[in-house]
Amino acid sequence: MEGVRYASFTSFATTKSSSFSALSPSSIIILRQKPHKKALKSISHRNLVISASSASNSVVTLLDYGAGNVRSVRNAIRYLGFEIEDVRTPKDILNAERLIFPGVGAFASAMDVLTKTGMAEALCTYIKNDRPFLGICLGLQLLFESSEENGPVNGLGLIPSVVGRFNSSNGFRVPHIGWNALQVAKDSEILDDIGDHHVYFVHSYRAMPSDDNKEWVSSTCNYGDDFIASIRRGNAHAVQFHPEKSGDVGLSVLRRFLNPKSQGTKKPTQGKASKLAKRVIACLDVRTNDKGDLVVTKGDQYDVREHTKENEVRNLGKPVELAGQYYKDGADEVSFLNITGFRDFPLGDLPMLEVLRHTSENVFVPLTVGGGIRDFTDANGRHYSSLEVASEYFRSGADKISIGSDAVYAGEEYIKTKVKTGNSSLEQISRVYGNQAVVVSIDPRRVYLKSPNDVQFKTISVTKPGPSGEEYAWYQCTVNGGREGRPIGAYELAKAVEELGAGEILLNCIDCDGQGKGFDIDLIKLISDAVSIPVIASSGAGAVEHFSEVFVKTNASAALAAGIFHRKEVPIQSVKGHLLEEGIEFWE
Repeated sequence: MEGVRYASFTSFATTKSSSFSALSPSSIIILRQKPHKKALKSISHRNLVISASSASNSVVTLLDYGAGNVRSVRNAIRYLGFEIEDVRTPKDILNAERLIFPGVGAFASAMDVLTKTGMAEALCTYIKNDRPFLGICLGLQLLFESSEENGPVNGLGLIPSVVGRFNSSNGFRVPHIGWNALQVAKDSEILDDIGDHHVYFVHSYRAMPSDDNKEWVSSTCNYGDDFIASIRRGNAHAVQFHPEKSGDVGLSVLRRFLNPKSQGTKKPTQGKASKLAKRVIACLDVRTNDKGDLVVTKGDQYDVREHTKENEVRNLGKPVELAGQYYKDGADEVSFLNITGFRDFPLGDLPMLEVLRHTSENVFVPLTVGGGIRDFTDANGRHYSSLEVASEYFRSGADKISIGSDAVYAGEEYIKTKVKTGNSSLEQISRVYGNQAVVVSIDPRRVYLKSPNDVQFKTISVTKPGPSGEEYAWYQCTVNGGREGRPIGAYELAKAVEELGAGEILLNCIDCDGQGKGFDIDLIKLISDAVSIPVIASSGAGAVEHFSEVFVKTNASAALAAGIFHRKEVPIQSVKGHLLEEGIEFWE
């Protein structure tokens, strides 16, 4: 994931190496094999059974500078039966049996640190000597001559080409987020189990294939144009997608690199991937109940309490267990919304941090977390920035952060002043982690009008008249869980937060929440047509037909549901079966 700028997170650094923990915008994993260990058992998960090394136990050494979700790579490696330790010196690279570079960071910052620490020279020597290497995302991009990201900036120069930004003028949304298909160009070994399956991408920059680099290219992906999805030359491999977030197929890529002679005991079923898939996202609204336990709940127009004498919080299950089940059921992503978290002490919300950590150990699709991510001052007068709060959640296993009320205030201020201060949580987090890591959650309510001239905000002609026959409406944004209306429309906010650095919009609708009558098509079409970033449709799903409807009638990139999945009224596989019947591509 490119887009992370240099930042020092000394209070959260986890690596033992002081020379790299505060400097490196990337992570380097080194595999050293320890012989004479007994075979590790096979691990069965979803449709593919992953076999850990039968020849040896292995130690994988990780360089983690404290930014981005490197925990996912760690968990995937551990899941495959390998131990992890941290790299400390460039010499460790040269002595590595196998080297993994999961590049989480910005191109310029990564090259600066690699050069200053001697890592760049060691990496070039290692790869030129045809030693086993696997780069992931930025770990692929850095192999090229240069990048346009905050540049031009010189890369390692091993592969001819310039890394450039996707072109959004042709109607394709940037960042490129989601499950897309590969076109395998030559024998790559590590891609042998992928077949016609989707893999998960999240990036704004890419390298293009050419006559000069064709001997390196092992697969391409189409998103407007064909870009390089993976390379292979001898024992050097690198991928633009995230295998640690690509489910069983992604795990097979890591396994084939770590153990080239090992085989999965069951081949993946034949896929039908051909393009970027529509996503089906399972959302878990998480809060503490009256007994202090963290539970998954679901509101009816944002009311999460049962209408009983006890008036207790609606309890639909345990977060970690439900997230694991949704992964097994085929959810493309899992989203946690901590609806009562962080009100007084965000970093003191240890139960939610633990939910992320435990979930990420066995769920290998993207995880999003939202709820109260903002600047705050604790009881001792210690100030914490929203960036520090988000950083801890990224390190605990989150791939994306969802911002709600704070983004509304930032959008209002930006519309008023036309100035990007850089101080809002949205700007801080997107500047450091990249806009692909930031989701803005918009909670609007429909306000009917007799005339479109009644308000200064963007209005629509509604498909269904209002209670008094009104033919027009605008969508008023709310904050604080829908309890407070704000003087800004959903259209205006969506445009503003895209300018401020949002990478996706999670579009809710208070009127439709918990009603099961379908998504608000008018609202979703309005917003998805207005912005060039992906839009996630939310609120109102009650039947499989509602998913196909929103994908056919709007430009939504994904659809999210909660209650119908929790209560098992509509299983995820039923949704995907329906999408298949309707000819809508999805991740298998």
